Amino acid sequence: MSEAGQFIDTALQREASWERADDRGSGGLRIYGASVGAVRGAVRDAFRRYRGLEHDAVLALSSELWAVGVFERRLAAIVVLQSRLALLQVTDLTRVEGFLRQGGRPELVDPLAIDVVGPLTDRLNQRDGDRAAVILDRWAADVDPWLGRAALLSSLRPLRTGGGDWDGLVRRVKAARAANREGAGHDVVGEAIELIARELATARPELVVPPV
Repeated sequence: MSEAGQFIDTALQREASWERADDRGSGGLRIYGASVGAVRGAVRDAFRRYRGLEHDAVLALSSELWAVGVFERRLAAIVVLQSRLALLQVTDLTRVEGFLRQGGRPELVDPLAIDVVGPLTDRLNQRDGDRAAVILDRWAADVDPWLGRAALLSSLRPLRTGGGDWDGLVRRVKAARAANREGAGHDVVGEAIELIARELATARPELVVPPV
């Protein structure tokens, strides 16, 4: 493990709380029990201690944190990407897709979609934006409902602030519903659609999200 990765992991274990671990539940992941604030603080302190981490080092750090099935490490991987959004490129969506396929819970998938994928794709130039749109369309049509959920939620922040790709969202809502018509997948995608509808009803009432 890199020095920065070890620093973050040690900080998270130092902040462990069995009470918080019990409250959060495992969902197939080990739990240290560190708070969200402690996760953000550990990442912030790591960037202060290990200055000058560029694109490849940031991606490598996020991957090594994610690779171990511990909830707080995976949340820290997301915070690493959030903290260095300006370095991310359209090609990094491939790495994020791997995280999303393994995420399996809103606490990990939603911040990846809303706070990483959304801002990343919204600032791309026309050429890279078109490439990103193709990727998001593919995610929406995938039978993995967490990818579909991410494709939809990635539109939330840009649309809420007056930008975004409304036609793309409508297209992806239809694709995600078609790919997840019933069962748990329907619920995972449906929750995302309902969340977007609630948020935009206040921020952008002129936009009407297709119903679940």
